[in-house]
Amino acid sequence: MAHWCEPDDGRLRLVAFDEFAPACAAGTWAQLRREQDAAPARAVRRGGYVWVDGDPLGVGASGTAAVPFMGADGPLGALSVLMGGAGEPDRMQRSFLHAIAAWAAAQVYGAPQPSAPCPASMVERSMLMGELTAALAEAVTSQDVVQAVADHVMPPFGADGLLFQVREEDDRLYAVGSAGYPQEFIRLMDGFPLSDYATIHDVVRTRTPRFIESKAEYERLYPSMSQVSAKSPKGAWAFLPMIASGRTIGLCTVSFSESRPFSVDERTLLTALSGLVGQALERARLYDREHARARELQRGLLPRALPRLPAACAAARYLPAGQGEEVGGDWYDMIPLSADRVAIVIGDVMGHGIAEAATMGRLRTAVSTLADLDIPPDELFDRLNDMVSELGDDFYATCLYGVFDPVARIFSYALAGHPQLVVVHPDGTVHSPVVAADPPLGAAQPPFETHQLQLPGESLLVLCTDGLIESATQDVEQGLARLQQVLAQVASPAAYFQAADEDDDVRRLEELCGTVVSALLPDSGQTNDDAGLLIVHTRCADPSDVAGCDLPEDPRAAGQARQYIRAQLAAWGLADLVFITELLVSELVGNAVRHARGPVRLRLLRSRTLICEVYDGSLNTPRIRRADYTDEGGRGLQLVAALSERWGARYLQDGKCLWTEQELPNGEPRGAGSAAEYAA
Repeated sequence: MAHWCEPDDGRLRLVAFDEFAPACAAGTWAQLRREQDAAPARAVRRGGYVWVDGDPLGVGASGTAAVPFMGADGPLGALSVLMGGAGEPDRMQRSFLHAIAAWAAAQVYGAPQPSAPCPASMVERSMLMGELTAALAEAVTSQDVVQAVADHVMPPFGADGLLFQVREEDDRLYAVGSAGYPQEFIRLMDGFPLSDYATIHDVVRTRTPRFIESKAEYERLYPSMSQVSAKSPKGAWAFLPMIASGRTIGLCTVSFSESRPFSVDERTLLTALSGLVGQALERARLYDREHARARELQRGLLPRALPRLPAACAAARYLPAGQGEEVGGDWYDMIPLSADRVAIVIGDVMGHGIAEAATMGRLRTAVSTLADLDIPPDELFDRLNDMVSELGDDFYATCLYGVFDPVARIFSYALAGHPQLVVVHPDGTVHSPVVAADPPLGAAQPPFETHQLQLPGESLLVLCTDGLIESATQDVEQGLARLQQVLAQVASPAAYFQAADEDDDVRRLEELCGTVVSALLPDSGQTNDDAGLLIVHTRCADPSDVAGCDLPEDPRAAGQARQYIRAQLAAWGLADLVFITELLVSELVGNAVRHARGPVRLRLLRSRTLICEVYDGSLNTPRIRRADYTDEGGRGLQLVAALSERWGARYLQDGKCLWTEQELPNGEPRGAGSAAEYAA
């Protein structure tokens, strides 16, 4: 509890007490005369530390320790602590009480401190120890703890070196932070075996600080450490064990470039410091470990690498929030579909925490599964909305999902509460289509709306989450305008539409991601929200790589399809694929004629694979079935599956499409050409 002296009559008035002092204490010690025998009054009269045995307030205390709040003209009041254990505070605890009292006096009254020889008086140091206590209370990470010690300990002691090392299970010491040391020396000390480090082994074993005032003393005490002494740029050291939960967790070394003595008061304060720092670092390392696990979980749920596809390649950035203690739910993905089409998605689960990160993982998995069914964006959002709604009223997610068709040159997409996309054209034009966005998933009521965007031969689709463009100083619309300005300045046609090859294309997209993030988030460590950015370079199919024909709805269809295939594959230089392709298409066309209804159409796409598609007007689902030895049919789709690399079906508004993919002969790649090859 804290008492301050009234300026008129000198009485001590109780101004603060914590929850462990009962309310009756306010009445008992609310006003104290200076001449009373109570510990606060005795500390003010004496102008120093006092200890009074007994339990004056009836709270089960063994005694009361009190120190004065010192000002320039004498005591301003007293800080009192009721001790629950046996005996009065030890030397370290008394030093800590003095530090807190000096800091409080300076903070509340701005009490001037008496001058003293350099580098600083002990009163000033005590005040700074109080400031350190406050800084450590706010420290979250290990680096925060290191920075707090560097800011509040090194200056008042005139130190110019700081090294934090923690002891791990392999009995080695690992550097977790430093100041004033060259990197070569830090690398030498990182992972140093404790058994080989005589100085530290001595400190850790005895749990007692070691103060070494010169290099000569160091080499005399620890001759086996001459290698470390020779490479150290320092001339005096305070080796302070950091103790937490009853064990030594590591070492804090405060060092000086020149030899110097350590006074008794300095040793006392630095010893008190080691206890404070040890507790703070143990708490911070626990946070670091849990936070690292959460980040690892979140990153594990994001794609490790985005696919490089004939119609699109991409680069992405994910930036976790620089502030706050929890992970978020931003995510992105690019999913290959049939006929060289590409599904592109980016989303953001609202909120932060492990639950939101797990929800993000579930949504990404669900999108991947539903996209593989080739359902349109609005129907996919219907399913996702139901899924998010079932999680509870507190779960919402924004999302943009679209499908790029390189043959039709259309990007069909749906928005659920998400920022609009931005398009960069080959001539450098940048624009953001303004379309109505549906509410976020979990809060929307179907149906969702699908929007269609006609694209040129090549383009950049730029998708992001609100963490990239929204902040305390700008809303989403302002941030979106700023994103367009940045893209207009840096996304020149020569830089991003004339790549030499696929690797060069991806490299340039990675550079563009870095440029955009640096421009929009110059200090990403100070952001309060996760940020996601996905830039996709789309390429439309060359018309010469697409061929098709209509087929009659009768048994003649299979023969005409085979004839068309022979002619078209010969024109493409793919005569080696004619036999297998004829078998595949004959089976698909025969099924369409026998089991479906018209119109029937054949389409061929030459890409990295040869894609064969047969369209019909039926929505019946083809399925592979087990045929008995005596069955005369039912083996057609088994043949299709055996002869193709992939096959499947997708459903349209007026029918369905069965498709197959075959590898090109000699592994001949297609669909990764230059900008000229994909020009409109």
